[in-house]
Amino acid sequence: MKLVATGFLLGATVIFLLARWWEVNGGPGWAGYVRAAAEAGMVGALADWFAVTALFRRPLRLPIPHTAIIPTKKDTIGGSLGDFVGENFLSEAVVRDKLERVQVASRVGAWIGQPENADRVTAELATAARGVVTVLRDEDVQEVIEQVLVRKLLERPVGPPLGKVLEGVLADGSHHRLVDLVCDRAYDWVTANHDMVLRVVQERAPSWTPRFVDEMVADKVFLEVQNFAWAVKTDPEHPMRKAVDTFLIEFAGDLQRDPATIARAEQVKQQIVDHPDVQHFIGQAWGTVKGMILDAAADPSSELRRRVREGLLSLGARLNADPELRSKIDGWLADAAGYVVRHYRREITTLITDTVARWDAEETSRKIELQVGRDLQWIRINGTVVGALAGLVIYTTSQLLF
Repeated sequence: MKLVATGFLLGATVIFLLARWWEVNGGPGWAGYVRAAAEAGMVGALADWFAVTALFRRPLRLPIPHTAIIPTKKDTIGGSLGDFVGENFLSEAVVRDKLERVQVASRVGAWIGQPENADRVTAELATAARGVVTVLRDEDVQEVIEQVLVRKLLERPVGPPLGKVLEGVLADGSHHRLVDLVCDRAYDWVTANHDMVLRVVQERAPSWTPRFVDEMVADKVFLEVQNFAWAVKTDPEHPMRKAVDTFLIEFAGDLQRDPATIARAEQVKQQIVDHPDVQHFIGQAWGTVKGMILDAAADPSSELRRRVREGLLSLGARLNADPELRSKIDGWLADAAGYVVRHYRREITTLITDTVARWDAEETSRKIELQVGRDLQWIRINGTVVGALAGLVIYTTSQLLF
């Protein structure tokens, strides 16, 4: 395009020289009109060449003021561009209006409500989960588990919260099923261990008592123990059950308020944490969890991926069917975007200004010229044509008036 525009200038110059020669050497009258048009075309072409060139470099390398505008004003242009973007694209009103017209919640609901899209999102989430888990260093995560979670567990007394939980369980009566299970197992154990009762009685009986007496006593003891266990098992109001309830209620209170019981609970907690098996479990916890996550993420039929997929489909259906939910989500997004542009607009636009500031001046000028230079060369061409027409009109007017 530079060659074309320059060709117009050279063409106007050649025509001017020929027309002027013809005019001076007795040519026809219309030669003056051609000469005037070509002369004005040359002026227009040169003026527009100077204007276009002055944007990107100094014409003829001369230090003419207000030339090479883009290289010398690069940082100013970057700052103005950042301000323009901030004021016209990152204003809170513009962002809110755009989000309101886009209706993000409605579009997301319609999109993830389709099974193939839910499958795609699930697969992408699984890939992201695998990437995150793989990138995390095992020793770092293990240190977090040991130094943060275990330390927090050791720092906080375990007695009061356990007592409060136990108190709530007792208030609901949820412990009765456990008591029933213990009573059932106790009765079954007594029924199945007649020989053990006999052996205990024989071992504790005096050596001078006859064997048949020991067996009679053992049978009597076994029968009484069995009847007692049966009564405890079948009677919800049995005094033994009441005693268990009373003990548990008192124990729950002591865990919350009795210093001795709280201290004992702390000792038990410390003994459990210090146990080799527990330490081994803590040491292997992250490896176990990591393996579970990787296996679940890699298996398309895993329960984790199936539940994620079902959750996405359910969310899509809710968004499609619930205008109030869509309105809430759109409002949350608008508020979040408004907060970001209110507090971080300057940081965002700084990305533009800093990027432009890091560019080389000459390279920046060249890049911009490559993008818009073709249209700018048309300015030179149009300047040649318009200048020629203007010169023709001016010369014609002067001939008519004078």
